[in-house]
Amino acid sequence: MTTSQRWLIRLGDSAAWRARRPIAAALATTALVLVLAVTPTASDVKAASMFDSLRSPGQVAFIAGHRGEKVLAPENTLPAFQLAIDSSAEFVETDVQLTSDGVPIIMHDWTLDRTTNGSGPVWEWTAEQISALDAGSWFSPDFAGTRVPTLEQFLDLVWTSDKRAILELKGSWTREQTALVSQQVRTAGMEDRVLIASFDVVTLQAVAEVAPHLPRLIISRQVTGDPSILAALCGAVAIVTSKAFLEREPGAVDRIHEAGLGVLVYTLNDEKTWGEAIALGVDGIITDSPTELERWLDGPSPWAHDG
Repeated sequence: MTTSQRWLIRLGDSAAWRARRPIAAALATTALVLVLAVTPTASDVKAASMFDSLRSPGQVAFIAGHRGEKVLAPENTLPAFQLAIDSSAEFVETDVQLTSDGVPIIMHDWTLDRTTNGSGPVWEWTAEQISALDAGSWFSPDFAGTRVPTLEQFLDLVWTSDKRAILELKGSWTREQTALVSQQVRTAGMEDRVLIASFDVVTLQAVAEVAPHLPRLIISRQVTGDPSILAALCGAVAIVTSKAFLEREPGAVDRIHEAGLGVLVYTLNDEKTWGEAIALGVDGIITDSPTELERWLDGPSPWAHDG
């Protein structure tokens, strides 16, 4: 199966506030049901314009490499992104945070401890300080000296390929902060190849204000009630949700599709879950192993595998 056979989509603040970002993100998720009840704003952006057509059960989903190809190289580094680019994944997914001096960098965790030789919250370090850290030795000696990339470096790398990017903005972002991201996307010539994702409704609303042309994805571990209301809050074209939620509510994909929205599911890493997701008709699979998923999809009737 070739890539063309698949459905493609075109898709500082104060230090005290930064320290509360993880808590704020959790509170935003908890408060979502209350917000939905009082903010029924209509969305003008529909998934059909980004997905060509939503999948039906059994149609092959597109692949998004989660933090690159993180099973083969240190996550969220240029080597991991290059491996994902070299695969048949249509998207490279990554995480964006701000340094203490307001530079967007690529990092998933709130702290530097797990994936670098630094320590402490990302937002307490300058971009220059973080650029000197080793972000590869924790994974393998072969990657010693690998650096934490900036968003600019990430976009420049993806630009050299035919891939697209999903940028998850971690935590809560202001209009001014999201403008930094949209400006870098514009400068990189990537405006027609980037989707912005977040758990935080207010962050996506800020993106909608400063860059309404950038498609948005709302990440929600579960979708309660009318999905179109959730999407309308921030003009989302699709909902990124969890495997656990889809298992609990097997009719959820149809319900979201009926609202004109796409469905992406995270993070699936084995044949059983890949097959289940395709059988449900999800539009995109986010995986740590895009090369392995591609290999499996190239097999006969992959969605019929029982794992």
